[in-house]
Amino acid sequence: MKQYLQIHLLTSYPPANLNRDDMGRPKTAVIGGTTRLRISSQSLKRAWRTSDVFQQRVGVIGIDGDAGLRTKRFGQIVYERLVEGGIKEKSAMEWARAIAGCFGAIKKETESFPDNLHIEQLAFLSPEEQRAAFELVETLIVRKAAPSDEELKLLRLENSASDVALFGRMLAKNPSYNVEAAIQVAHAFSVQKVVIEDDFFTAVDDLNKGEDDLGAGHMGDTEFASGVFYTYVNIDRQLLLENLAGSGSRSEDSWKRTIQAIVESAAKVAPTGKQNTFGSRAYAHYILAELGDQQPRSLALAFVDDVKGDILMTSIDKLETMKERMDAIYGACSDESIVINVLDGRGTFSELEEFCIKEE
Repeated sequence: MKQYLQIHLLTSYPPANLNRDDMGRPKTAVIGGTTRLRISSQSLKRAWRTSDVFQQRVGVIGIDGDAGLRTKRFGQIVYERLVEGGIKEKSAMEWARAIAGCFGAIKKETESFPDNLHIEQLAFLSPEEQRAAFELVETLIVRKAAPSDEELKLLRLENSASDVALFGRMLAKNPSYNVEAAIQVAHAFSVQKVVIEDDFFTAVDDLNKGEDDLGAGHMGDTEFASGVFYTYVNIDRQLLLENLAGSGSRSEDSWKRTIQAIVESAAKVAPTGKQNTFGSRAYAHYILAELGDQQPRSLALAFVDDVKGDILMTSIDKLETMKERMDAIYGACSDESIVINVLDGRGTFSELEEFCIKEE
């Protein structure tokens, strides 16, 4: 099985503010001396992992779900279940802190409730770990006695959660249970120079008939810009399979479903920022996928100089030209590739999905 799957996407977004900085402005980056729009990799991964597209294929996020759960508040959930089961609040507090503490450092007992049950940092729990924790909760409810040190060994090496296997996790206190991410996602950036614009807007009070006051009920402004974004994704398919190993027969086809889920999400799912305001949903209009064992490389160099003129067609030409030149200099940087292009009707998405999970 070829190790690396590299995905290069060009996606045109209309006026939007998909990923904001601390001032509420669209995020930017200076590339080749010009200002470009930017969508952070964290924003992309969050949007993809929590999307309906991803969860319909690999599992639903949530307590008792079949996907990973990333939260600080696990201790609070455990506490509530203990109290509902008839455990006194003082004991429930102590036991919940002990159980949640298996997954990370707990905030100080002196913190106000429920913060004193929260983990200091986001913990990524696999379904196996969630089940083990809740089975222990049921045991404690019946036994009405504190958990033993042996029972508090809740971390699991086996993992059936596609999102944990794909995006990885870090446990500073228990590094042997770390999971190295099988996916690398670059910050997406616009291929053309952009100018961020201001949108001044007003809202009208439905009950204001204009008899006494002709003014607006609300005034505000928001910033936006549009652009064609280049996104680069690299998936280590062998590492993904290893991360899913130990989950039984599920691992045999889970890696395929996971790859198809993330590829579909990357192609179809936009970050959720300001979507109700701008409705800036878009599918990728061009995707280049590559398979091989060669060292992965981005094709971002194609857009160091900002694209002008016919931006869509020129962007595709520059991307494909850069691939050809990289191959000419370094030798083939992948063994095989496939393209789908909305502009000229090349390829289909179903063909792309099958290509991405090829085993030979």
